[in-house]
Amino acid sequence: MSLKKDAGRLRRKKRVRLKISGTPERPRLSVYRSLKHIHAQLVDDLNGKTLLSVSTLAKELKGVHSNKEGAKKVGELLGEKALGQGIKKIVFDRSGYQYHGRIQILADTLREKGLHF
Repeated sequence: MSLKKDAGRLRRKKRVRLKISGTPERPRLSVYRSLKHIHAQLVDDLNGKTLLSVSTLAKELKGVHSNKEGAKKVGELLGEKALGQGIKKIVFDRSGYQYHGRIQILADTLREKGLHF
């Protein structure tokens, strides 16, 4: 990603983060995508703690890369872990990325698993 594009994404991310935050009852789903991997984590901003974290680097997803299939598998694993901890509602933070491609597939997979946002 070019420096100009990345700077714009970071400005959008900062602007959105002023408006949304996660709570223990409704944590924030923060998404980061790179060329090789995709990361998603549920964050409780009130206590400053990460409740769950899943990426294509996880042991369960060995050999999966940051493509649409990888985003789907990350969403499935995160959905299962979140429901296992009793988390059903989340706030979606797409970190300034456009809502399409891998980001959209991750969100749709989480909705299919039963999470609401």
